[in-house]
Amino acid sequence: MKHVKIESRESVAIIRLDNGVTNAVSPGLVDDLSSALTRVKNEFKGIILAGGAKFFCIGFDLPRLLKLDRTGMTQFFFEFNQVAFDLFKLPLPTACAINGHAIAGGNILALTCDYRFAASGKKLIGLNEVKLGVPVPYLADLMLRQIVGDRAATDILYRGKFVALSDAEQIGLVDEVVPQEEVEDRAMDTIAELADLPRAAFTAIKANRVEAIRLRYEKNHESKNENFLDCWFSQAVQALLTEAAKKF
Repeated sequence: MKHVKIESRESVAIIRLDNGVTNAVSPGLVDDLSSALTRVKNEFKGIILAGGAKFFCIGFDLPRLLKLDRTGMTQFFFEFNQVAFDLFKLPLPTACAINGHAIAGGNILALTCDYRFAASGKKLIGLNEVKLGVPVPYLADLMLRQIVGDRAATDILYRGKFVALSDAEQIGLVDEVVPQEEVEDRAMDTIAELADLPRAAFTAIKANRVEAIRLRYEKNHESKNENFLDCWFSQAVQALLTEAAKKF
């Protein structure tokens, strides 16, 4: 796999995004992440999702995605949401090790995990989709509200602001902030402990946790995803996205 690496730590797999400095979410990264999940769920007892020291993930690869027509973008967007959904309901303990900025799509990937451990310092996290004229994807909206509560989630989604990882702990967006060099070790300690628990019991408990979101997403995701795409391809939003793409 070109854009994702799998590192084995006994019974725990680290799935590391490896798509350049920014780890932008491209069609290739989505394909590789899907393949990685297929492999590790049968070979390991727990998973850590990690990125780079500067960027965990900057979000969607706008320069590349803006070249896609409606058919191509629809395929990418549905596949991205599917891999996020698969990670969210994976019957294994999962943690995200956030050493760098986790922006938009990067924040979404972090939300799919059971735990989020983040680096102290000036790294940012957030969902800025509204400022670009598109809604936060439906699955991410549901996950965020479960994690931080409706009031805090509404403020995050409406305003589209980035916050420091250290501040994100105060609202529950991340579980714990530690020095950057300790982030992956902290995630590993947690997942290794959970991986030793009886598998059937853990699987049943996690299924209960994800059930409400799973059912709502399965029922509504097609229309919600199409709404995102309608916004994406509006003329005004294309102009906003094109301007944002210049920062890549």
